[in-house]
Order: sequence, then structure tokens, then C-alpha cells
Amino acid sequence: MKIIILGAGQVGASVAAELASEANDITVIDTDGQRLRELGDRLDIRTVQGRGSFPTVLRQAGADDADMLIAVTSSDETNMIACQVAFTLFKTPTKIARVRESAYLTRGGLFKNAAVPIDVLISPEQVVTNYIKRLIDNPGALQVLDFADGKVQLVAVRAYYGGPLVGQELRFLRQHMPGVDTRVAAIFRKNRPILPQGDTVIEADDEVFFVAATPDIRAVMSELRRLEKSNKRIIIAGGGNIGERLAEAIENRYRVKIIEKNPARADYLAQNLDRTVVLSGSASDKELLIEENIEEVDIFCAVTDDDEANIMSAMLAKRLGARKVMALINNPAYVDLVQGGEIDIAISPSQATIGTLLTHVRRGDIVNVYSLRRGAAEAIEAIAHGDARSSQVIGKPIRDIKLPPGTTIGAIVRDEEVLIAHDSTVIEADDHVVLFVIDKKHIRDVERLFQVGLTFF
Repeated sequence: MKIIILGAGQVGASVAAELASEANDITVIDTDGQRLRELGDRLDIRTVQGRGSFPTVLRQAGADDADMLIAVTSSDETNMIACQVAFTLFKTPTKIARVRESAYLTRGGLFKNAAVPIDVLISPEQVVTNYIKRLIDNPGALQVLDFADGKVQLVAVRAYYGGPLVGQELRFLRQHMPGVDTRVAAIFRKNRPILPQGDTVIEADDEVFFVAATPDIRAVMSELRRLEKSNKRIIIAGGGNIGERLAEAIENRYRVKIIEKNPARADYLAQNLDRTVVLSGSASDKELLIEENIEEVDIFCAVTDDDEANIMSAMLAKRLGARKVMALINNPAYVDLVQGGEIDIAISPSQATIGTLLTHVRRGDIVNVYSLRRGAAEAIEAIAHGDARSSQVIGKPIRDIKLPPGTTIGAIVRDEEVLIAHDSTVIEADDHVVLFVIDKKHIRDVERLFQVGLTFF
């Protein structure tokens, strides 16, 4: 595909790296020449310096025959105008824009071809808020991903010494939990992927990805690690867009406090949040944390727009006794450095957001894509269309489907029914199929599997 990306910031650069690695024709536009040079040195892409909303700049970037425009600059208005220009002058088929300001997002009918022609809206703050909320709702999980409107979840956990399944072969999973069906989709051991077989033995410290119907997730987690008690007390460091949205999303289920440095913003939050306690001060103020009984806090979540402040306040909270700490980290180089040490979970906004973009770049009928382990692996939800003659998957048991290397089918959702995938499971038309791909170079093969042959038409 020929794709133009507006904005070479964290999200734009991550998207460019992801898509360039899949042999797409990528052009990145930004006003910052230095940033473009660094990106151009690192990736096989074209770069154009200028304002992405200008028709001349878009034409220079190849908008005349581009398949897609992805506008992810830091300015909502620039992103919106760029989509308008691409639609009006260049008839660009797919226009994706990052729009952060909730004042735009609450107006129905604004983003239509007759008004502002944007096909796909991305709100990173909302994506990250949902991501953190799922982690809070599932204590002990490293990652929680929803498929088929939340009917199925893919969960990553670290296997602990003493877990019932640690040291056992995977085939014993069914004996341990006769009433629960689940499938281990992948195991990462010392950062290397292992494709699970029946005789694969789970070791302590393995990162295990498993698929199950959402109500069964907690039961499966208890087999791999000591179940953590439910979260009750949450402290959010930073009352910006993400902090405010997260507090709104969880304040009815948990006891929530927000620490906000800016007194005016703290005052605004106090007036607009119903049950959240708002504290005006610094999240790295040791006395304040002690005063607020940090040792009784279940989760300390640092979500300011400053990576260093998030890292330092989370480490301090952990040292002072918080049970689990999370930190929002924009710089990808920091994420692997800090996660798993004093910081339990490092959240990368660009990695959380990139799945939304990839969903619309993938061919075949792909309805959900999640980037896993910093982009090394992917979880995909695809819909099986066609019939037994035109489709490579319909009417076949899973054992007979020629899956690309390193690919596993984890679950199938048929109407309201969740079927965990086994060798004998037969895929039917309109099934939602959840796949796990541990080697990104086989993504195109997976897409081709779910494309309908011409005989169907």
C-alpha cells in the first residue's frame, strides 16, 4: 500500500517503522527536518518537510495516488484539515486522523464526508485509558486484550514459582481445570518465543499468553500464578486527559485519588469528578505519599506527560510500599529498561495505539489487531467469509489449515458462543477467528488465508 503519514512524533514514527517493515510504500511529512533525517536514516521511507495540511506538500508526498493518509500530528486541527484536503483534492480512499480533544469527539455527525471526511478516528488517550482499566480489572496480568466485543480475552501473565502448572506439561491444563476451556497461544522465555505444544513445560518466569472466554480468565490465571487479591485503592499521578478519563472510568468501582501538580487543573478535576479525591501536589513528594498511606495502595499509576516524572514517582511509590506500580512511558527505549524491575508494568501509548491503525491497514477482513511485545508479535481477529470452495479456512478442521509458521488459532467466536480452538474444531462462515502470530514476517500470509477467492463472487 502507498501510505502517507503526517507527523514524525512517537506515534507517527512507531507506525512508520511498523508499516515499513511490511514492504509498504511509506512517506512521512513533518515540519521538523532533524526529526525526519533521523527517521529516514533508520527506516526505508521517503520524507517530506512541510505542513501536512498544505495541498502542495501533500502532492509532493504523492497524495495523487496514495491509498491511505494517516494524520497523527500533535494538532487536531492540522489532522482534520489534512483529511479534508486529501478527500477534496486527491480523493484519497482511506483517511485516518488522531483527534484528542473530547469537544470534537462528542459531536455526532461531524466526521462524515459531507462535513469533515475522516474514515477512522483515533483517540490515543481513550485507547490508553481502556488499556489501563483492563489491567486494573485483572490483577496480575501484564496485558489484557479484548476480542469479539469483549467475549474473548487474550491475557499475558508471568508464571510464578509455586503456580500449579509451573513445571507441568501443557496437556495437563485440561485435567487441572475440567470446567474451563482455554488455549495457551504463545510463551516467551527469556524474550524468545516458544510455540506451545502438548508436551511444552511451563517454567517459572515464562511470559504466557492464553486465550479464554472473558468469564474464565481469572480461573486460568490462578493456574499460572498466585491469584492477587482484587484491587481496591488506586492512586493516579497526573490529572491530564488520561488521568481524568481513567478516574471517570473506574471511580464507581474503586477508591480513587488523583495527584495533580497544577492547582487550577486540580480545582477543575475536583469539580468535575464525582467520587475521586483530588490532591494538589507533586506525585514525587515523599511526605505526601506517606501521608496518603501509600503502603495500603493496590495500584499507583503514573500518567503525566513526562516520562522521567512517571518513572521516578512510580519507583518512589514502590519503595514506599505500593503493591503494584504502572508508568506511562512515551520513549520506547525506556520501556524495556524499566518494566519488570521496580516498575511492574510500563505502558507505551504508541504501542497501545498502533493496533487501531494496523486494523485498517491489514488486508482481508481483519477487525482487530494488537501489537504485542513492542511489535515483535501480533494478535489478530479475522472474520471467515465465503464458503468451502472460495475460502482456505471454511469447512476445514484446524489441523488441516496450512497456517504460516509461528501462527496459532486461539479461539473462534460463533454468534454468542465462544469456542476455544482444538485440532478438530471446524471453522464456519462468519466465524470470528482469534490468531496469534509470533513472527511478523508471516502477517501477509495470514491475511491471504482470510481473503475470499473469486469463485465466491
